[in-house]
Amino acid sequence: MEAIKLAGLEPASVWGHFEKLCSIPHGSGNTKQISDYLVSFAKEHNIRYIQDEVNNVILFGEGTCGMENHWPVILQGHMDMVCEKDDDCPLDMAVDGLDIAHDGKCVFAKGTTLGGDDGIAVAYALALLEDKSIPHPPLEVIITVDEETGMLGADVIDLSALSGKTLINLDSEEEGVFTISCAGGATATISLPAERRAVYGPCIRLSVDGLQGGHSGAEIHKNRTNANKVMGEFMRRIQELMPLCLTSLSGGSKDNVITRSCQATLVAMGTDLERINAVAEQLQAEIREKYEEPEATVQAFDVDALGGNSLSTECTAKVIDLLCTLPYGVQKMSEAMPGLVQTSLNLGVVKLGENFTATLSVRSSVNSDKQELLAKLKAIAESFGAEYSQMGEYPAWEYKEESYLRDTMVRIYKEMFQKDPKVLAIHAGLECGMLSEKIPGLDCVSIGPDMHDIHTSRERLEIASTERTWNFLLEVLKAF
Repeated sequence: MEAIKLAGLEPASVWGHFEKLCSIPHGSGNTKQISDYLVSFAKEHNIRYIQDEVNNVILFGEGTCGMENHWPVILQGHMDMVCEKDDDCPLDMAVDGLDIAHDGKCVFAKGTTLGGDDGIAVAYALALLEDKSIPHPPLEVIITVDEETGMLGADVIDLSALSGKTLINLDSEEEGVFTISCAGGATATISLPAERRAVYGPCIRLSVDGLQGGHSGAEIHKNRTNANKVMGEFMRRIQELMPLCLTSLSGGSKDNVITRSCQATLVAMGTDLERINAVAEQLQAEIREKYEEPEATVQAFDVDALGGNSLSTECTAKVIDLLCTLPYGVQKMSEAMPGLVQTSLNLGVVKLGENFTATLSVRSSVNSDKQELLAKLKAIAESFGAEYSQMGEYPAWEYKEESYLRDTMVRIYKEMFQKDPKVLAIHAGLECGMLSEKIPGLDCVSIGPDMHDIHTSRERLEIASTERTWNFLLEVLKAF
């Protein structure tokens, strides 16, 4: 496979596969095409495979170079990516491939997320399975779907055909960091009835934009605010000045992405745009000062319309109150592991349609904390007369005191790089906990190359780090 845009990068086979993967649309919930591509790869290379009804794929590679009879090592990643793009990006990520490029240091996609999380894991695995000259034991490669929307593929995958008890997860984003534990989580949805009626009066459009966003697990502690919460506060302050009837509201597209932008349209009785702009300027100044959000914008605009199919003032007030009441961000830090977020939640998506819906990502490394927070959200929903549901619940991946894999990887890393790796737990979710429940006694470690600003259009995958991580993976596989 000859790369075009990534030609000349090393390891060539890894980047060649990565570029091919980037040419195939593979957002969460849109994985059939890339799953079929993996099956075609398996058939082309005479590799045994399993493809299940939800598009998960398992590939079985034979051991090489005298290692044919060793115990298998499981490699694992996910094929889906978070699809986020800039407002002016013309690509339709449901049908178009990515416009990838590199600057000599990093690979990126123009105007969109790159999907290095977790396309690089798939590229590593395909490069290993393809090259029979690389020493490695038998490989059992698990490539799941819809990890980014609640680990839905890992939840239903059947692993009964696997015999390996050692798993290297390739879904981490910092080189030299070995993740050995992670939070569990769930997605909660609150749905509030929204009865509309014709309302006449001057219209305004509200905009909260320019926030940094980011991963709701890995970056929830970085003092970044959420556009949906800011919009709730913006409308609350305007509501103190004049009655409001909400016509439209939309913020975010993924529950596990810290929302960067939120837009709303309202009919405002007795509109005084000058007073509303004063509210906007004050709130914008507060956001920029309080949070790490130097580019935040809070604005109001006239709309060339007179009324609309809107919520009543009472229902609008209820939506605003719910937005302001819902918690966001870090709820508790770990006492056992200083600096680690123990429990958090993210108000990732709000949408006004036939109902007002709010979708939240809840995470905790302590299961009882997770259940307590989910119960709190349910109670809030009930207090507003809203419906509550949850999905995609997954367990925490608990720390394993004795780990041959961890000890081996630490030793090899020190030998290769003359320094100690970081061995830690993370607040973001990984599929290792769910897979560990399916394979009792599973020994897991998660690694990956350096990535930056994942789940945003600023996502970058470092070239040199990708090569170092590849070389490290090869040395680890030799040890098994």
